[in-house]
Amino acid sequence: MGGQGIERRDIIRMIGLISASGVLPGFQRWGFACGHEVPGGHVASSAVFQPQFFTQEEFQLVDRLADLIIPADDHLGAHDAGVAEFIDFMVFSGADLGHGQAGSVIGAHFHAGLAWINARSKTLYGHPFLECTPEQHAEFLDHLAYKDRFRAGEEEGQSFFRLMRNYTVKGYYSSRIGMEALGDPSLQTMWAEMPGCPHLDDPEHLHLPPPIV
Repeated sequence: MGGQGIERRDIIRMIGLISASGVLPGFQRWGFACGHEVPGGHVASSAVFQPQFFTQEEFQLVDRLADLIIPADDHLGAHDAGVAEFIDFMVFSGADLGHGQAGSVIGAHFHAGLAWINARSKTLYGHPFLECTPEQHAEFLDHLAYKDRFRAGEEEGQSFFRLMRNYTVKGYYSSRIGMEALGDPSLQTMWAEMPGCPHLDDPEHLHLPPPIV
């Protein structure tokens, strides 16, 4: 279910919104969290991420749904990109990702949608979604994702899946892993800290030519 698009302006907007994340416990996976370099060049935090909005059970379900929406292929998927952490932070912060709804409404939609996923899964397969097989996961989400496979009585699930997919796509493509998947050239000029001026012998820059007016 990958291959979702996102506008560059949305990526910039998301990174701006997430810049306030320093006031919360550190991200463990989401790619632009302050942390340290790990093998592969991706950034990770030394702290264990603690969900601020979701319960642990909800957070695990969000993480699994996100990874089913954007699974690993030639690039790492939504789980490795820390999309669930991004979603938790955004919903907790009440950030509007283009739905035109208050954060409290989005939060209620997530709570209700996750509960619906588990309830529907129990009806269809006899157990919660996370206990389903990969084949059951695929069948379940196909009926929520594709209009030609919609089933009557699953309108609430279809609405929630659209919300979940939107947050997943935006979280993924505003992460380091997602931007690498897009081939974003800006990653080549990111520093852990701003570099200092290289002209230590001429701090007033008298050797530089005058600006062109």
